[in-house]
Amino acid sequence: MPIRVYKPTTPGRRNASVNLHAEVTKKTPEKSLLTPLNKKGGRNNQGKITVHGRGGGHKRRYRRIDFKRTKDNMAATVIGIEYDPNRSCHIALVQYEDGSKRYILAPRGLTDGDTVRSANEAIEPKAGNCMPLKYIPTGLTVHNIEFEPGKGGALCRSAGAAARLSNREGRWATIVLPSGEIRQVSVDCRATIGQLGNTDHQNVKLGKAGRNRWLGRRPKVRGMAMSHHDHPLGGGEGRSKGGRTPASASGTKSKGGRTRRRGKWTDARILRRRKSKRYGQLKL
Repeated sequence: MPIRVYKPTTPGRRNASVNLHAEVTKKTPEKSLLTPLNKKGGRNNQGKITVHGRGGGHKRRYRRIDFKRTKDNMAATVIGIEYDPNRSCHIALVQYEDGSKRYILAPRGLTDGDTVRSANEAIEPKAGNCMPLKYIPTGLTVHNIEFEPGKGGALCRSAGAAARLSNREGRWATIVLPSGEIRQVSVDCRATIGQLGNTDHQNVKLGKAGRNRWLGRRPKVRGMAMSHHDHPLGGGEGRSKGGRTPASASGTKSKGGRTRRRGKWTDARILRRRKSKRYGQLKL
């Protein structure tokens, strides 16, 4: 996936780069799989702001993605690879033998005319095929992994994401996630073979504030610039950090702090915690 860097003809263009989306082969979405996407602006059903910094943005329509991949034992032909404004990875429009169409997450290397399958048994482990982890050969990279059987893929769904199936033991399969975390999931959980495409998504630089507004992200005020009753880092005579660790407005630590609720039953299934680049391995 090439990234284009333009000549600095304007101040906004100087630091910006653009993803050319070379994998995309289909420009218009499938109308039967579109759903209106209403903007909330970070507000709940009472009109109160529950998520700050949201608002505006370009109009979008939601593409219904088949995360469960439950249409088994039927070949599906890839019609085209499309851009999805609601996620970082690309999506593939596939048509099954009975004529029905669905969107799936597009793995790397999937192109028009390719055939993908899903089954509750062992099938060919090629990119785009979906089956339970107990039938996938160990050592392969997978994405769109289920947490619970039949609930639909929840892990590794962003651009360039992939986990590695390291081994199986009894009713548990061990996977290595992109964060470095090693955890166990049920061998009955489904996963899709391959790494997701659009791997250069992380290399794009927005370059100007306006591109953030197109995405619906409003300007953020620094915590140090707020009053003491609005933010833990606010207040004080002059500019002072206060000697405390960086945190959000609610007090949650923003660099290496605990973000996971203690005592969850899935704690026993985590064999190694994810690692933090700044503070080493996190103790959750």
